[in-house]
Amino acid sequence: MKSSFYTEDHEAYRESVRAFAEREVVPHYEKWEENHLIDRAVWEVAGAQQIIGLAAPESLGGGGEHDYRYRMIVAEELSTIAAPSMAAGFAVQDDLVLPYLLDLATPEQAQRLIPGLTAGTSIGAIAMTEPGAGSDLQGIATKAVRDGSDWILDGSKTFITNGIHADVVIVFARTDPSAGSKGYSLLLVERDFEGFTRGRKLDKVGMPGQDTAELNFAGVRVPAENLLGEEGAGLRYLMERLPRERISIAAAALTALEAAYRWTTDYVFDRKAFGQRIGDFQNTRFVLAEIETEIDITRAYVERCVLGLNEGELTTQEASKAKWWASELQVRNTSRLLQLYGGYGFMKEYPIGRAYADCRVQSIYGGTTEIMKEIIGRGIAGRYR
Repeated sequence: MKSSFYTEDHEAYRESVRAFAEREVVPHYEKWEENHLIDRAVWEVAGAQQIIGLAAPESLGGGGEHDYRYRMIVAEELSTIAAPSMAAGFAVQDDLVLPYLLDLATPEQAQRLIPGLTAGTSIGAIAMTEPGAGSDLQGIATKAVRDGSDWILDGSKTFITNGIHADVVIVFARTDPSAGSKGYSLLLVERDFEGFTRGRKLDKVGMPGQDTAELNFAGVRVPAENLLGEEGAGLRYLMERLPRERISIAAAALTALEAAYRWTTDYVFDRKAFGQRIGDFQNTRFVLAEIETEIDITRAYVERCVLGLNEGELTTQEASKAKWWASELQVRNTSRLLQLYGGYGFMKEYPIGRAYADCRVQSIYGGTTEIMKEIIGRGIAGRYR
């Protein structure tokens, strides 16, 4: 069946993304992975070509385009060239930081911060997770106390994507310990704020080029005008925007698996063993048949969720289903695809080996599989109350 998910405009945009990937990423990506950090300069090229920042209004340097299918195309093309470290960094900026600012920033904040993000001259991060609080966001220890016209911010965050390069960080902090779920706020911390320091650039199992860091806040004086949104509404803001983050991860998982499947089919119908192509063995055909079927079914659901996101109708439960299913599908089937390479699958010269290491985090960040199932299960139970 031919999909009508993408239009001619989408496909024209795909050509520009593909050209960017082949010209600006492929020649340098291996070096960035070895250095464990993607060069900042490529962000500016991405901004100039509207690979990032497309959703911002034209008055702030963007393209004024909110259709999430354009973001899917970026994920697909970066997956095709096996560049998940870059895809993840761009996703945090475009699927988290920029939407938060577009929805919640004051006119002054928007004018000051968004043009740099759309141009790629500024890089954004969002800091929620802490050494002692991951899925349990209400268990964070980072706190901000009002002092005159400032907030005094103390605490630490970990596993922060774009943390080393970040010029602006949306920090989730406790601002009123007595207010329960209404005691959390979002603060905009900028690069040059005194007391804001980077800790370790974390050494991960996969995605070595992805900028992932610890962030420390020691008596950081944050001006009151850097409060993002309303005081006390931080937890609500996070909950309202988690569906977009989870669709972002689902899309990344699906598109990366599709790329791994293409590499593998090319490989097994070229390489021979015992006098025939590996792809002609019945076991290989069965594995490919199962994976292709699962990919097609998953894409149909993810595409439906993307259209729901575009219309503002995507529910938390629907996004959670997409996230846990697509991420677990990627982890499980990337392993099965690697097996078809034999010993070569364990060699870094083949992208499947790197994909195997890179994919493992997908079922962890943005909400673990177990948390996704709990969200879905609560929704089911709620229908019987």
